[in-house]
Amino acid sequence: MTTPGLFVTRLLAAKQGNSMSECEDAVYVLPPTPFDELIDGAVTASICDGATESVLAKDWAQLLASISATRAHADPEFFETGRVFEEFAKEVVNHWGPWVDEYESLRAAQGRPLKWYEQQKLSGSTFATLLSVRVTPIHLPDRHSAQQPPSAEWRWQAAALGDSCLFHIRDDVPVQSFPVEQVEEFGTTPDLFGSRNHDSGLLTARTRFAEGLCRPGDRLLLMSDALAAWFMTADDCAAATRELLEYSGPHDAAEFSAWLGGLRARRELRNDDVALIRIDVEGR
Repeated sequence: MTTPGLFVTRLLAAKQGNSMSECEDAVYVLPPTPFDELIDGAVTASICDGATESVLAKDWAQLLASISATRAHADPEFFETGRVFEEFAKEVVNHWGPWVDEYESLRAAQGRPLKWYEQQKLSGSTFATLLSVRVTPIHLPDRHSAQQPPSAEWRWQAAALGDSCLFHIRDDVPVQSFPVEQVEEFGTTPDLFGSRNHDSGLLTARTRFAEGLCRPGDRLLLMSDALAAWFMTADDCAAATRELLEYSGPHDAAEFSAWLGGLRARRELRNDDVALIRIDVEGR
């Protein structure tokens, strides 16, 4: 019998020609358990894709990912009521101003004060997509035998603003994709979370929410848009899933980047930063 629980893998890769310090995708997972340790409680994960054309996109994506995952992990109503998500939207935007002030002070202390054009850019919003997912165990009594321990299922809840995607995988094929359902949707301009957007009601109204149930053997794959678009256009979804599952932890980061390089060379994958979080559901 397999012990019920979750394994979580996170992988990041910069676009071709950039270093990892330039990667504008961000991931954040709670609890921060190593990829090869089973988690028997709730897991929360966020992926944020910083918009390249906005200043400090990497930093905003990292801040948005960490605060969203932390808030969602502490309060499952993050996914259930507009009020809780709206409170989060206010909180994260209110963090940005002090963060920028600290950044300006650090630059000045390093003898690199902001140029006038940098100050002008920083007065506006920085943008990123947001995908947050919480997976919570549900223990169900076994109806067939009092001698067996409870069966287990997991409830996933998701919130998405933009085109970073969640795929619920069963038997190597997706049974649900969220929020993008058709690959043609990647051709439109995605909604973005602005760092100075104080209209938390509008941000909440533009955010989509979904939920589902996982059973043992299922997987949840969270991807930023370039990888998600590749996955949705694959001729053989099961083969594409198996390709992704070759990369099971940080020790595979170099091989993962090389595999992405091959897809880009064949023009199967757009040259963009890539974020992937994989949640494996274990149990009987």
